[in-house]
Amino acid sequence: MLKIHQIFIIKFLFLFVGTLFVASLIGYMTLKSTIINHNEKNLQNSISLIELELQNIENLQEYATKVSQTTELRVTMIDKDGKIIAESLADESTMDNHSSRYEILHADRDSFAHAIRYSKTLKVDFLYVAKAVKYRDSSIYIRLSMRLDTIMSEFYSLYSKLFLLFLVVVVLAFYISKRMSEKVLLDIAQITNYLDEISSKNYKAVIKIKYFYEFLQISLMLKNLVKKLHSRERQKRKYTAKLRLINKQRNDMLSAISHEFKNPIAAIIGYAQTLQEDEDIDSKIRQKFLGKINSNADKITQMIDRLALSIKLDNDDLKMQRSSFDIKELCQEVVSNLLLKYKDRKISLDVKSLIVDADKTMIELVLINLIDNALKYSSDEVKVILDGNNLQVIDKGIGIQEKHIDKITSKFYRVNKNSWDNSMGIGLAMVKYILKLHKSKLVIESRFAKGSLFSFSIKEMLKK
Repeated sequence: MLKIHQIFIIKFLFLFVGTLFVASLIGYMTLKSTIINHNEKNLQNSISLIELELQNIENLQEYATKVSQTTELRVTMIDKDGKIIAESLADESTMDNHSSRYEILHADRDSFAHAIRYSKTLKVDFLYVAKAVKYRDSSIYIRLSMRLDTIMSEFYSLYSKLFLLFLVVVVLAFYISKRMSEKVLLDIAQITNYLDEISSKNYKAVIKIKYFYEFLQISLMLKNLVKKLHSRERQKRKYTAKLRLINKQRNDMLSAISHEFKNPIAAIIGYAQTLQEDEDIDSKIRQKFLGKINSNADKITQMIDRLALSIKLDNDDLKMQRSSFDIKELCQEVVSNLLLKYKDRKISLDVKSLIVDADKTMIELVLINLIDNALKYSSDEVKVILDGNNLQVIDKGIGIQEKHIDKITSKFYRVNKNSWDNSMGIGLAMVKYILKLHKSKLVIESRFAKGSLFSFSIKEMLKK
C-alpha cells in the first residue's frame, strides 16, 4: 500500500505531466498547422508576383526553371486541358495529365487551391498551391510547390526546443514535488510520534507542525482529543474502583444465594438421620431414602458448580483453551454419557467427522446443556444433526411459548413451568456466552407443545 507522500508525488506528477502532454499535443498540432498555413501564404504571394511578370515571358519553361532556382520552389505550369507546359524539376513530357489533380480542379472555383500530396514523380510529399491565370488570351494554371519535409524540418527544430523545455519543467516539477513530499513526511512524523506518546499514556507530549495548515488543524484536534482522553482516564479509574466494589458486593450476594441453594441438605440430613435411628427400616424404604440423598447431593453440587461458573462468566475470568478435535467424536462422547443418565431414552446422532479449533471443554458444556434440556422436556427421541455448518439439537417436547424465546437465554430467567438448567436459569445464558466467545450464536426455534430446535454455527470454529 502506498504512503500518502508517495500518492501525492504520483498524482501531482501524473496531473502535471498529463497537462503538459495535452498542452504539448495541442501546441504540436497548432504549430504544425500554423507553419503549413504560413508557407501556403508565401506560395500564394509568390504566384501573385509571377502573375505580374507572366505577360512579358516568352519561354515559360526557362522562366519556370529560373524562378525555381531563385526561390527553391517547384514551378509547374499547366494548360486548361491539364497538359504540363512548363516544369522546373522534371521532364514535362513524361508527366501525367494534371486535369484531375485536386488543386487544379479547385483553382477555377477558388482564388487559390491548396493540397498536400505524395508526388509520384519525385517520390516525396509536397505542399501544392495553384491558381488559374491569363496568359496571352488563354487560361493556364500556375502551380508552386515545396517539399513537405523542408517545411517540417523547421517545425521539428522549433518543437525540439519546446520539448527540451518540457523536460526541464518536468524535472523541476519532480524536484518541487519531492521537496513538498519531504515536508509532508516531516509533519506526518510529528503526528505519528505524538500518537505513539499518547498510546503510552504520555498526555503531556508536545506536537509541532511546521509546514501545512491542514496538519496543524489535525494536531489541534488531537490535542483536544487528548484532553478528553485524559479526563476520561481519570473517570475510568474512579469507575473501575467502583465496579470492583460492586463486583465484590455481587459476589458476596451470590455466595449467600449459593448457601440458600444448600437447603436440600436439610432433606439429606433428614433422610440420613431416619436411616441411622431406625436400623430395622424396610429395605425398600431404605433404598428410596438413599436415592433421595444421592439425587439431592448431585443437584446441590451441580447448582453450586454452575453458580460458580456464572460468576466467572460475569467477571470475564473464563478463558478459552483452544485445541483441535473432531466434533463428531465429542458429540458421541456427550451422548454416551447422557444415555447413562437417561437409560430408557433414545438419542439419534447424525454428525459427520469435522476437525474444529475451539475450547473443547466449553463446547462439551454447550452440547451437554442443549441435549440434557431436550431430554428433560420431551419424551420422544432427541436428534443431534450437523446440517451444513449448523449443529442442531431437535426434540418433540413441550416447546416454548413465543413470548419466552427471547428471554430464556437471560441469566436466572425461568419459564413458569419450565425450570431450564436445573431450576437455576443459567444454563442457556452460559451457552450463549460460550458461543459468543467462539464467534457463534445460539438460534432457538420452538412451537409450544410441538417441540424445539436449538442450533449454533461451527463455521468460525472449523480448522483453517
